[in-house]
Amino acid sequence: MPIPHRVVGRRDEAGDVTTLSLVPVSGRALEFLPGQFNMLTAYGVGEAAISVSSSRREGGPLRHTVRSVGPVTRALCRADLGDVVGVRGPFGTPWGVDDALVSSGDVVVVAGGIGLAPLRGAIDELVHRPHAGGGRVFVIVGAREPAQIIFGDDLEAWERDGAAVAVTVDVAVPGWSGHVGLVTSLLDQADFDPASSTVLICGPEIMMRFTARALVGQGIDPERIRVSLERNMQCGLGWCGHCQLGPFLLCRDGPVLPYAGAVSELLNERER
Repeated sequence: MPIPHRVVGRRDEAGDVTTLSLVPVSGRALEFLPGQFNMLTAYGVGEAAISVSSSRREGGPLRHTVRSVGPVTRALCRADLGDVVGVRGPFGTPWGVDDALVSSGDVVVVAGGIGLAPLRGAIDELVHRPHAGGGRVFVIVGAREPAQIIFGDDLEAWERDGAAVAVTVDVAVPGWSGHVGLVTSLLDQADFDPASSTVLICGPEIMMRFTARALVGQGIDPERIRVSLERNMQCGLGWCGHCQLGPFLLCRDGPVLPYAGAVSELLNERER
């Protein structure tokens, strides 16, 4: 059953993107791993699967970053301070930022649009991990236009704290002096070590497909590339079957999966 949570903070990240900060009305805060998602309930409207955008390192309220694309997400984005929403979860597989494989080498994070939200907690923890292994963190972000870039303050903070951050947009506007082009055009400029790098990718599937292919072409093992796949998550438990993609029930087996094997083929399948 959904656990009632009160909205204690809200921030408009872009024109149609809002971050809600939630605390339980009673009881302990939910524990999560970066990359997992919750089913958020807009009471009287319905529920939707929304990734956690919190970082365990920073603590505080539970954050979810929501794009307004339908009745439920529209209602969630309109939630005001003091309103109550339901939280059910967490569900799904994480990015694995605690894995020895990730903590020992370079990590390349590639995000498209709101795909940066499910990666936010992972990036924050990776940037502040012990650097005994000498690995660096590369954050490559793409957006349709400058106004659609989310977490601008975080991007600046991660860069100050040692991450190599690069941002590109599809369409420039007057005053934009940054890079223009696809995220794949920035991969050659990042001096990561392909032999020891782990990659985390989240964004539109066409972007993930071409990014993963490009990185494999640069010598990264497909087993070390992790993508976040989303389908129509309705139960979160793998019971209803709406999120099935080939052999996977993505709310249970995903959303984070290695690019190798079946996933590389399934990324070419359109949602039915």
